[in-house]
Amino acid sequence: MCVLLLLASGGAAGLSAQKPPVRENERNAGFKLEQNYPNPFNPETRIPFVLDEILFDDGEPPTVSIRILNILGQFVASPVALSVPSGEGLPLLQVEYPIPGRYEAYWDGRDRNGNLVASGVYLVKLIVDGKEDLMKMFVTK
Repeated sequence: MCVLLLLASGGAAGLSAQKPPVRENERNAGFKLEQNYPNPFNPETRIPFVLDEILFDDGEPPTVSIRILNILGQFVASPVALSVPSGEGLPLLQVEYPIPGRYEAYWDGRDRNGNLVASGVYLVKLIVDGKEDLMKMFVTK
């Protein structure tokens, strides 16, 4: 039965020719969400992202938000901005970045009420000028 399924789907060669899904940031030139580190983590992590020069071509600084979501897509928390004059140490929600570069956010593993989150899979959503990228991260206890 397994052989019939392979033949029906184009054989083994047809399976290897399938393209991997396109990540959101590959469609949104100008920024990239990188994997948090450490991952898995307990209790804190850093979330790196890159803002390319193309985002600054119109003379306006891009507006950046990062949201931590649970596996159901519900808002859990927002990490704090690191190394940005307009928002150092503040929740990374609608922060303007003045120059291109690689930046980081810091999350202490707490929800918006100050409680440590449970072990499990969480999603990081980077939003730059209304465009989004999404990545998984893992909390372990």
